[in-house]
Amino acid sequence: MPDGRPREGDRIAKLLARAGVASRREVERMIADGRIAINGERLDTPAVVLSSLAGVTVDQRPVAAAQPTRLFRFNKPDGLLTAERDPGGRPTIYTALRNALPAGTPRMMPVGRLDMNTEGLLLLTNDGELKRTMELPASGIVRTYRARTFGDISQAQLETLMDGIEIDGMRYGSIDANLERRTGRNQWIELTLTEGKNREVRRVLEHLGLQVSRLMRLAYGPFVLGNLARGATEEVPQIEVERFCKQVSRRRS
Repeated sequence: MPDGRPREGDRIAKLLARAGVASRREVERMIADGRIAINGERLDTPAVVLSSLAGVTVDQRPVAAAQPTRLFRFNKPDGLLTAERDPGGRPTIYTALRNALPAGTPRMMPVGRLDMNTEGLLLLTNDGELKRTMELPASGIVRTYRARTFGDISQAQLETLMDGIEIDGMRYGSIDANLERRTGRNQWIELTLTEGKNREVRRVLEHLGLQVSRLMRLAYGPFVLGNLARGATEEVPQIEVERFCKQVSRRRS
Protein backbone atom coordinates (compact mmCIF):
# COMPACT_ATOMS: atom_id res chain seq x y z
CA MET A 1 0.00 0.00 0.00
CA PRO A 2 1.15 3.61 -0.57
CA ASP A 3 3.14 5.31 2.19
CA GLY A 4 2.34 8.59 3.85
CA ARG A 5 -1.20 7.82 4.99
CA PRO A 6 -2.57 9.66 8.02
CA ARG A 7 -2.04 7.72 11.21
CA GLU A 8 -4.90 9.44 13.00
CA GLY A 9 -8.56 8.96 12.17
CA ASP A 10 -10.86 5.96 11.98
CA ARG A 11 -10.67 2.50 10.50
CA ILE A 12 -11.86 2.39 6.92
CA ALA A 13 -14.75 0.06 7.77
CA LYS A 14 -16.12 2.61 10.23
CA LEU A 15 -15.79 5.45 7.71
CA LEU A 16 -17.49 3.47 4.95
CA ALA A 17 -20.26 2.43 7.32
CA ARG A 18 -20.79 6.05 8.31
CA ALA A 19 -20.97 6.96 4.60
CA GLY A 20 -23.77 4.42 4.14
CA VAL A 21 -21.82 2.00 1.95
CA ALA A 22 -22.57 -0.98 4.17
CA SER A 23 -22.32 -2.15 7.76
CA ARG A 24 -18.83 -2.68 9.22
CA ARG A 25 -19.12 -6.43 8.87
CA GLU A 26 -20.27 -6.14 5.27
CA VAL A 27 -17.41 -3.73 4.50
CA GLU A 28 -14.93 -6.26 5.86
CA ARG A 29 -16.40 -8.88 3.52
CA MET A 30 -16.14 -6.44 0.62
CA ILE A 31 -12.47 -5.90 1.43
CA ALA A 32 -11.89 -9.66 1.50
CA ASP A 33 -13.55 -9.87 -1.92
CA GLY A 34 -11.20 -7.20 -3.30
CA ARG A 35 -13.94 -4.68 -4.01
CA ILE A 36 -12.38 -1.72 -2.16
CA ALA A 37 -9.29 0.22 -3.24
CA ILE A 38 -7.34 3.31 -2.19
CA ASN A 39 -5.79 5.41 -4.94
CA GLY A 40 -6.29 2.51 -7.32
CA GLU A 41 -4.60 -0.10 -5.12
CA ARG A 42 -6.80 -2.92 -3.91
CA LEU A 43 -7.17 -3.08 -0.14
CA ASP A 44 -6.41 -6.40 1.56
CA THR A 45 -6.98 -5.53 5.24
CA PRO A 46 -9.67 -3.65 7.21
CA ALA A 47 -7.03 -2.38 9.67
CA VAL A 48 -6.26 0.75 7.61
CA VAL A 49 -6.80 4.05 9.46
CA LEU A 50 -7.86 7.12 7.46
CA SER A 51 -8.91 10.67 8.20
CA SER A 52 -11.19 10.82 5.14
CA LEU A 53 -12.44 8.72 2.24
CA ALA A 54 -10.55 10.71 -0.39
CA GLY A 55 -9.22 8.31 -3.04
CA VAL A 56 -11.32 5.38 -1.78
CA THR A 57 -13.35 3.47 -4.36
CA VAL A 58 -15.88 0.65 -4.07
CA ASP A 59 -16.25 -1.47 -7.20
CA GLN A 60 -14.08 1.16 -8.92
CA ARG A 61 -16.54 3.95 -8.08
CA PRO A 62 -15.53 6.85 -5.81
CA VAL A 63 -17.21 6.94 -2.42
CA ALA A 64 -19.43 9.97 -1.91
CA ALA A 65 -19.10 12.06 1.23
CA ALA A 66 -21.22 10.95 4.13
CA GLN A 67 -24.76 12.31 4.11
CA PRO A 68 -26.62 13.44 7.22
CA THR A 69 -27.88 10.52 9.27
CA ARG A 70 -31.44 9.58 8.34
CA LEU A 71 -33.80 7.16 10.03
CA PHE A 72 -37.09 5.73 8.78
CA ARG A 73 -39.80 3.71 10.47
CA PHE A 74 -41.12 0.85 8.34
CA ASN A 75 -44.12 -1.32 9.13
CA LYS A 76 -42.78 -4.60 7.80
CA PRO A 77 -45.45 -7.04 6.60
CA ASP A 78 -45.00 -10.71 7.38
CA GLY A 79 -43.77 -12.86 4.52
CA LEU A 80 -40.76 -10.66 3.73
CA LEU A 81 -37.12 -11.50 4.44
CA THR A 82 -35.00 -8.87 6.16
CA ALA A 83 -32.28 -9.20 3.55
CA GLU A 84 -31.13 -7.45 0.40
CA ARG A 85 -31.62 -10.53 -1.76
CA ASP A 86 -32.54 -14.20 -1.42
CA PRO A 87 -30.96 -16.95 -3.55
CA GLY A 88 -34.28 -18.79 -3.37
CA GLY A 89 -36.14 -15.88 -4.89
CA ARG A 90 -38.32 -15.15 -1.88
CA PRO A 91 -39.53 -11.55 -1.50
CA THR A 92 -37.44 -9.26 0.72
CA ILE A 93 -38.09 -5.97 2.48
CA TYR A 94 -36.48 -4.19 -0.47
CA THR A 95 -39.30 -5.45 -2.67
CA ALA A 96 -41.68 -3.34 -0.58
CA LEU A 97 -39.26 -0.47 0.03
CA ARG A 98 -38.90 0.30 -3.68
CA ASN A 99 -42.34 1.91 -3.53
CA ALA A 100 -42.48 2.79 0.17
CA LEU A 101 -39.42 5.08 0.41
CA PRO A 102 -39.45 8.59 -1.09
CA ALA A 103 -37.74 9.04 -4.45
CA GLY A 104 -34.06 9.88 -4.11
CA THR A 105 -33.66 8.22 -0.71
CA PRO A 106 -30.07 6.94 -0.23
CA ARG A 107 -29.33 3.28 0.41
CA MET A 108 -31.07 2.31 3.62
CA MET A 109 -29.97 -0.52 5.90
CA PRO A 110 -32.22 -2.34 8.40
CA VAL A 111 -31.43 -1.94 12.08
CA GLY A 112 -31.45 -5.52 13.28
CA ARG A 113 -33.74 -8.08 11.69
CA LEU A 114 -37.27 -9.37 11.88
CA ASP A 115 -37.97 -12.99 10.97
CA MET A 116 -39.81 -13.62 7.74
CA ASN A 117 -43.05 -14.29 9.63
CA THR A 118 -42.62 -11.43 12.10
CA GLU A 119 -44.19 -8.07 11.31
CA GLY A 120 -44.13 -4.56 12.71
CA LEU A 121 -41.54 -1.89 13.33
CA LEU A 122 -38.28 -2.15 11.41
CA LEU A 123 -35.97 0.85 11.53
CA LEU A 124 -33.93 1.79 8.46
CA THR A 125 -30.89 4.06 8.34
CA ASN A 126 -28.24 5.22 5.89
CA ASP A 127 -25.66 5.33 8.70
CA GLY A 128 -23.88 2.00 9.19
CA GLU A 129 -22.29 3.18 12.42
CA LEU A 130 -25.67 4.07 13.94
CA LYS A 131 -27.01 0.70 12.77
CA ARG A 132 -24.17 -1.12 14.53
CA THR A 133 -24.58 0.87 17.74
CA MET A 134 -28.32 0.25 17.91
CA GLU A 135 -27.87 -3.47 17.36
CA LEU A 136 -25.25 -4.01 20.07
CA PRO A 137 -26.69 -5.55 23.27
CA ALA A 138 -24.29 -3.32 25.22
CA SER A 139 -26.27 -0.29 24.07
CA GLY A 140 -29.19 -1.54 26.17
CA ILE A 141 -31.86 -0.38 23.72
CA VAL A 142 -35.29 -1.74 24.63
CA ARG A 143 -37.42 -3.62 22.08
CA THR A 144 -41.14 -4.25 22.64
CA TYR A 145 -43.14 -7.03 20.98
CA ARG A 146 -46.72 -8.30 21.05
CA ALA A 147 -47.42 -11.98 20.47
CA ARG A 148 -50.70 -13.82 19.89
CA THR A 149 -50.33 -17.26 21.41
CA PHE A 150 -52.29 -20.44 22.07
CA GLY A 151 -51.79 -22.60 25.14
CA ASP A 152 -51.89 -22.44 28.91
CA ILE A 153 -49.79 -19.78 30.66
CA SER A 154 -50.08 -17.67 33.79
CA GLN A 155 -48.73 -14.26 34.63
CA ALA A 156 -46.69 -15.88 37.40
CA GLN A 157 -44.97 -18.11 34.82
CA LEU A 158 -44.25 -15.13 32.60
CA GLU A 159 -42.72 -13.23 35.50
CA THR A 160 -40.04 -15.90 35.89
CA LEU A 161 -38.59 -14.57 32.61
CA MET A 162 -37.41 -11.47 34.49
CA ASP A 163 -34.52 -13.61 35.75
CA GLY A 164 -33.58 -14.71 32.24
CA ILE A 165 -33.80 -18.24 30.86
CA GLU A 166 -31.53 -20.82 29.25
CA ILE A 167 -32.82 -22.86 26.29
CA ASP A 168 -30.70 -25.55 24.61
CA GLY A 169 -27.52 -23.97 25.95
CA MET A 170 -28.45 -20.44 24.87
CA ARG A 171 -28.83 -17.88 27.64
CA TYR A 172 -31.46 -15.17 27.23
CA GLY A 173 -31.45 -12.10 29.44
CA SER A 174 -34.27 -10.52 31.41
CA ILE A 175 -37.64 -10.30 29.64
CA ASP A 176 -40.59 -8.32 31.01
CA ALA A 177 -43.66 -10.26 29.80
CA ASN A 178 -47.28 -9.44 30.57
CA LEU A 179 -50.61 -10.99 29.66
CA GLU A 180 -52.74 -8.42 27.86
CA ARG A 181 -56.03 -10.22 27.22
CA ARG A 182 -57.24 -13.79 27.01
CA THR A 183 -60.03 -15.66 25.24
CA GLY A 184 -60.07 -19.29 26.28
CA ARG A 185 -56.56 -20.65 25.60
CA ASN A 186 -55.72 -17.79 23.24
CA GLN A 187 -53.95 -14.76 24.63
CA TRP A 188 -51.93 -11.71 23.66
CA ILE A 189 -48.64 -11.22 25.47
CA GLU A 190 -46.49 -8.08 25.44
CA LEU A 191 -42.75 -8.58 25.90
CA THR A 192 -39.96 -6.07 26.49
CA LEU A 193 -36.29 -7.04 26.15
CA THR A 194 -32.91 -5.55 25.29
CA GLU A 195 -30.92 -8.36 23.64
CA GLY A 196 -32.93 -9.21 20.54
CA LYS A 197 -31.16 -12.50 19.79
CA ASN A 198 -32.20 -14.50 16.74
CA ARG A 199 -35.82 -15.73 17.14
CA GLU A 200 -35.60 -14.92 20.85
CA VAL A 201 -39.28 -14.16 21.47
CA ARG A 202 -40.56 -17.19 19.56
CA ARG A 203 -38.07 -19.56 21.17
CA VAL A 204 -38.87 -18.37 24.69
CA LEU A 205 -42.64 -18.57 24.24
CA GLU A 206 -42.44 -21.98 22.56
CA HIS A 207 -40.22 -23.17 25.41
CA LEU A 208 -43.08 -22.24 27.74
CA GLY A 209 -45.40 -24.51 25.75
CA LEU A 210 -47.13 -21.82 23.69
CA GLN A 211 -47.85 -21.76 19.96
CA VAL A 212 -47.14 -18.34 18.42
CA SER A 213 -49.61 -17.48 15.66
CA ARG A 214 -48.67 -13.83 15.22
CA LEU A 215 -45.70 -11.74 16.33
CA MET A 216 -45.13 -8.03 15.82
CA ARG A 217 -42.59 -5.50 17.05
CA LEU A 218 -44.15 -2.38 18.51
CA ALA A 219 -41.13 -0.33 19.51
CA TYR A 220 -37.35 -0.09 19.21
CA GLY A 221 -35.95 2.34 21.76
CA PRO A 222 -38.00 5.55 21.67
CA PHE A 223 -39.30 4.84 18.16
CA VAL A 224 -42.76 3.26 18.00
CA LEU A 225 -44.87 1.63 15.31
CA GLY A 226 -47.93 3.68 16.21
CA ASN A 227 -50.54 3.94 13.46
CA LEU A 228 -48.08 3.50 10.58
CA ALA A 229 -49.85 1.59 7.81
CA ARG A 230 -48.72 -1.91 6.87
CA GLY A 231 -45.93 -1.69 4.28
CA ALA A 232 -45.52 2.08 4.73
CA THR A 233 -42.50 4.13 5.83
CA GLU A 234 -42.19 7.43 7.64
CA GLU A 235 -39.00 9.40 8.25
CA VAL A 236 -38.07 10.24 11.82
CA PRO A 237 -37.58 14.02 12.19
CA GLN A 238 -33.91 15.01 12.15
CA ILE A 239 -34.12 16.63 15.59
CA GLU A 240 -35.31 13.31 17.09
CA VAL A 241 -32.49 11.41 15.37
CA GLU A 242 -29.88 13.84 16.71
CA ARG A 243 -31.36 13.69 20.21
CA PHE A 244 -31.30 9.90 20.17
CA CYS A 245 -27.71 9.74 18.88
CA LYS A 246 -26.59 12.02 21.72
CA GLN A 247 -28.38 9.88 24.30
CA VAL A 248 -26.79 6.67 23.01
CA SER A 249 -23.37 8.32 22.90
CA ARG A 250 -23.68 9.45 26.54
CA ARG A 251 -24.85 5.99 27.59
CA ARG A 252 -21.85 4.30 25.98
CA SER A 253 -19.24 6.85 27.16
